[in-house]
Order: sequence, then structure tokens, then C-alpha cells
Amino acid sequence: MDRLVEIMARLRDPVSGCEWDTVQTFATIAPYTIEEAYEVADACERGDMADLKDELGDLLLQVVFHARMAEEAGAFDLSDVAGAISDKMERRHPHIFLGRAEGGHHLWEQIKAEERGAKGAVSALDGVAIGLPALLRAEKLQKRAARTGFDWPDPSGARAKIDEELAEVEAAPPEEIAEEIGDLLFAVVNWARKLGIDPEAALRAANSKFERRFKAMEAADENFASLDLDAQEQLWQQVKRA
Repeated sequence: MDRLVEIMARLRDPVSGCEWDTVQTFATIAPYTIEEAYEVADACERGDMADLKDELGDLLLQVVFHARMAEEAGAFDLSDVAGAISDKMERRHPHIFLGRAEGGHHLWEQIKAEERGAKGAVSALDGVAIGLPALLRAEKLQKRAARTGFDWPDPSGARAKIDEELAEVEAAPPEEIAEEIGDLLFAVVNWARKLGIDPEAALRAANSKFERRFKAMEAADENFASLDLDAQEQLWQQVKRA
């Protein structure tokens, strides 16, 4: 870890550092941080341990990069980052580290809510990061709202809401369709949540399945792109059966 910190310090040196690294900011690095987190998730999903090791290293570099820029600004350094998360983990597991009798997920959420209150949060939705992928943020907003009692009692209500939103999409004038499609997607996420399904994971799996099947169609006929739609559909069904 010390070696990695030193490497980043040299890369950021304003005189002898790398011309790319020295001009980066928190804003320009943030997209790479998000990308690396997704590449970690991809390696996990594929069960590729060698790739996971590399991707975790790439993600760790992002943490070191942000911490180095903060240190240069006099805000904090990597040691402060590690100390803060250590304090947080001990605070949120009082039954493990602080001698409290009981624990569990409900206690974790209670402590998180108390922490948000201490930071001046007013709404139950405060603290849900705007930068999250829209699908994931929708689920988090819904979970936060549900803790206040604002939730369907069972999945049937959420399912009916999808029909309602779909009808509104079909009846909407052109200038309102985008908004109504957003409401429809939000409703689908809500139904998935009520069924205990992770919508982000479900959509990732659907993406992978589509990609796998589409590539199989391309491999089955080198002239795939020139086929008419009926012929392409026949290939799709063959691939599904296979």
C-alpha cells in the first residue's frame, strides 16, 4: 500500500509527474471510479478470480487517486479515509465491537438513520446519491420511502401500478412520453423490489442473455445483417431452443 501511495504521489508531482495525472480533478476522475466499480462487479459475476484481483487493484487505485488529490488540497489523506471507514464499521456493528447485546440488519439501518440525522438530514430520502445508476437509485429511493410506511402492502399493488403507468404512456402526447416512460420504469423497479428481486442484477442478466443470443445468431449465419426480419426471428428462436 505504501508503494502504491508513493507511485501516485510521483505521478501527481507538478514538476516531474505524468502530464495526464497532474491535470486530473475529482470531477474528471469520478467517471473512471464508477467504471472500475462496474468492472469489479463484472469479474465477480463471471467468477474470474484472476481478473477480480486486477480489477480490485484498478478500483483501489481510484481510491488512492482521490485521496492524493485531497491531500494536496489539505483536506485529508488515505490514512484518514481508512480511519473513517474503520470507525464507521465499528460504530455500525456495536454488537461485535462495542459489547451491545443484539445486532442485525435493522440495527445497521437504525444507526445509518441516526447518522443522517446528525448530519442535518431532513427527509427520509436525503443521502441517496444522485450519481447512482438510475435503476439502482430508484430502488434505494423506494426502500427509503417504504421505511416510513409509504409502500404497497403486497406485490399486487405494485403490479397494478405498472398497468396504470403503461396506459398513461400509450395515452400521452409526444412531449410527455419520456416522462411517462420514466414513471413506467420506476413502477417496474418497485414491483421487482416487492418480489425480492434486485432490478439492477436482473437487468444485467438480461443484457448478458441478449448479448449471448445475438452473438450466437451472428455466428450461425455470416450474412445475418442482410437477412430479413422473419429470417432473423427464426434464428433467434433456434438460438433460444439451443
